[in-house]
Amino acid sequence: MAALKYAGMDDTDSDDELPPGWEERSTKDGWVYYANHEEMKTQWEHPKTGKKKRCAGDLPYGWEQETDEKGQTVYVDHINKRRTYFDPRQAFTVEDVVVKPKRYDGNTAALEILQGRDLSDKVVVITGGNSGIGFETARSFALHGARVILACRNLTRASKAISLIQQEWHKARVEAMMCNLASLRSVREFAESFKAKNLPLHILVCNAAVCTQPWTLTEDGLESTFQICHLGHFLLVQCLQEVLRRSAPARVVVVSSESHRFTDLLDSSGKVDLALLSPPRKEYWSMLAYNRAKLCNILFSNELHRRLSPRGVTSNAVHPGNMMYTSIHRSWWLMTFLFTLARPFTKSMDNNSPKCETPKVLPTLSGGHPHTASTKVTTTQTSPGHWNKENEAGLSGRVSISTISGDREPRRHLTPVRSLSPVFLLLVN
Repeated sequence: MAALKYAGMDDTDSDDELPPGWEERSTKDGWVYYANHEEMKTQWEHPKTGKKKRCAGDLPYGWEQETDEKGQTVYVDHINKRRTYFDPRQAFTVEDVVVKPKRYDGNTAALEILQGRDLSDKVVVITGGNSGIGFETARSFALHGARVILACRNLTRASKAISLIQQEWHKARVEAMMCNLASLRSVREFAESFKAKNLPLHILVCNAAVCTQPWTLTEDGLESTFQICHLGHFLLVQCLQEVLRRSAPARVVVVSSESHRFTDLLDSSGKVDLALLSPPRKEYWSMLAYNRAKLCNILFSNELHRRLSPRGVTSNAVHPGNMMYTSIHRSWWLMTFLFTLARPFTKSMDNNSPKCETPKVLPTLSGGHPHTASTKVTTTQTSPGHWNKENEAGLSGRVSISTISGDREPRRHLTPVRSLSPVFLLLVN
């Protein structure tokens, strides 16, 4: 019933009985009308309730609509070898309600945005989809029929997330695949495994992130906040570009943050300073590292849209709301305390799950951040220039990862941190 509700098909008048002498019929295109055999008249409104109805969906599997020798519509059941003048869809009619334009705002839940949408032909990949905003996003898509792949580093937690979704609807198509953004090798392996499935990719949500964690290096020798929040996603999109193009229309949603405004990537001469992206321990501040990664997210999304939108692939950077209570802040007790205090006044994760993955509300929105972005993002010096400068900096181009990491700190293998949904972010349509 939950799935029917989200599909907009739970409101029927199947229990409404007709007065004597009345018959319910339907037109070829599925509209229901009522025939009064005593007065020899027809009408669209139900004689008792006054409601108009229509048939929901197509004919059941195996049924076909034909016209007999008298010009009447007849329905043929090829499986059970029978014919009838009764439209089988009339058992699943829905009220014909005049849909008024809806106002979507920060309090609108993803399930409201998607109500009535059939996403059964869509394939969605969500990083960090096992918890937080990523989980609510995956849940919303799955309950509307999409095939959802959770790209996570913790498959045990991903399995629990899948179980929760399938408890709501046992037919939900959700699966988990290993993707550890703290390992560029793991990202490449995920991309190859996904390609081996020969699936299209209509929506890629770059959601996973970490924040306020101690300085650590990844196995690739890079500062972990930068790699998990940004560089891993950059590489993931690069590896799946061809799949996205073949699946067009497709879209990439990059979860950024308003906190991108509180940082800079330029040195004293006004040029991009790549050393800021993966700083040594003595120059590291967790929130500043997070802010820089979020700024990179927006720069990347803008340039990605510029390059791929002519091929039917759009990209948006989005912000899900401030002080959202997820587990992303667990590494610092002070942030956990502040978020706990703010929790009664902030949005729920369902209100903040991405609303720009499907073009229902704002079908033309693409290629940027929904709010006015920081001027640090919109200058020609830092937007296309980032992409064209260097590749795996997550900004684009031809520089190797060693250019960013350098030899400032010893290269070592560390246990990768968890991929979680971001903290200060909001996804808009």
